[in-house]
Amino acid sequence: MRAARLIRMALLLQSSPGLTAAALARELEISERTVIRDVQALQEAGVPVRSERGRAGGYRLAPGHRTRLTTLGPTEAETLYLSGLPTALRDLGLSDAADTARLKLAATLLPSLRTAAESSARRFHLDAPAWFREPSAPELLPELARAVWSDRVIELTYVRPARDGAPPRAVTRPLEPYGLVLKAGVWYVVGRVPGARTDGEGAGFADRAGGGAWRTYRVDRVTALAAAPGADAPFVRDPSFDLAAHWREHSAAFARTLLRTTVTLRVTEDGLRRLPAVLDPAAAGALPDPAPPPDPAGWVTLDVPVESQDVAFGQLTALGADAEILAPAPLRARFRAHARSLAARYATDPAAPARHDATQP
Repeated sequence: MRAARLIRMALLLQSSPGLTAAALARELEISERTVIRDVQALQEAGVPVRSERGRAGGYRLAPGHRTRLTTLGPTEAETLYLSGLPTALRDLGLSDAADTARLKLAATLLPSLRTAAESSARRFHLDAPAWFREPSAPELLPELARAVWSDRVIELTYVRPARDGAPPRAVTRPLEPYGLVLKAGVWYVVGRVPGARTDGEGAGFADRAGGGAWRTYRVDRVTALAAAPGADAPFVRDPSFDLAAHWREHSAAFARTLLRTTVTLRVTEDGLRRLPAVLDPAAAGALPDPAPPPDPAGWVTLDVPVESQDVAFGQLTALGADAEILAPAPLRARFRAHARSLAARYATDPAAPARHDATQP
């Protein structure tokens, strides 16, 4: 493990000179103290790592030095062959380029590694879309991908879905497209709307620099793309923007926005144990920790955030008699009617002969 980490450190310093101990610690997922020890180990091995102090300081390799550690090993070659997602590349219009890149990579590998790398593609396949959903690439996805690659400001027309009784409507916005995300077979574009504020449209987030709002749009709801008027030059990317980190934050925040209803219920000890398993992950994550203390009868009363009363009914019925809905009143009434229906259904033995009215022939 340490040898592989030392190689990664040397390659990082070769590709990004001036990295600080803190930056190396984040990249390698180790402590800064371990970074210092690893730098000493590289120096003892003859790798000329230099430490420079000051605002522009950091670790650097000696001028002109380049490592000879760039030969791929078997596991690295196999992993690299798995890094491309065929469906995603095809949707983006990059499948031909990916095939050419794999051929070039195969040509550079030693013969002993070539077979190992190619065999990985025969053993693993990622099928991103969910079951019972026919995947389809949005028509405008390749054009949108070109705008992402070229940092081109676009004018995007997007159909907002129906919400709270309002019909769907189309909106047009300028957008600085920062990246594309494929989630469960659905493509999303993440970008910044210059000068906009967060208003919930497209699940927006305020820009830390105050230059607009971050928005996320489903690509299959984009109906038109055009070059933004007056945007002749590429936009300047925010160097602090991290697409993966932004998506994690967006996903978590979006899941929380769905929890619009609160249900008060009493649960037994077993019901409390099973409760996180029947809820959505976002709702389970919002449960109080630790749970409130039980009453003398062993029941725990708590508030549970849910998406809606319909969703709560479908989820909480799985707890059976280990849960009692206290509020809201309409949901409690629905559970009461459900319980009566179940009691009537199971009141008779299905193996018993059917009873007939004596007045009937």
